[in-house]
Amino acid sequence: MGIPCTALTEAVYYILLSLLEPLHGYGIMQKVEQLSGGRLRLAAGTLYGAISTMQEKGWITALGGGSDSRKKEYIITDKGREILHAEYARLVELVENGRACLEEENA
Repeated sequence: MGIPCTALTEAVYYILLSLLEPLHGYGIMQKVEQLSGGRLRLAAGTLYGAISTMQEKGWITALGGGSDSRKKEYIITDKGREILHAEYARLVELVENGRACLEEENA
């Protein structure tokens, strides 16, 4: 199905989360910074490289632009949602396994 073979990078994960609503590039940068509590700040090159890759994979799509084509908006696709949900489940499993092991160690 659409389950990734490898883990998503933190940047890609946050970009997909931010695109649950339509956003343009600068809006994505702001949303990623907000979601990460200011810890993750995307450079333009990183963002647009990731956008290009995710478009090629069919995880996001560009919305029809208005008169200002420089402010192209993007949105997550159904395939992108599958990838996002799969990554979320993988991260939850990591945290649960870590918690169980650490609690066992401290018992």
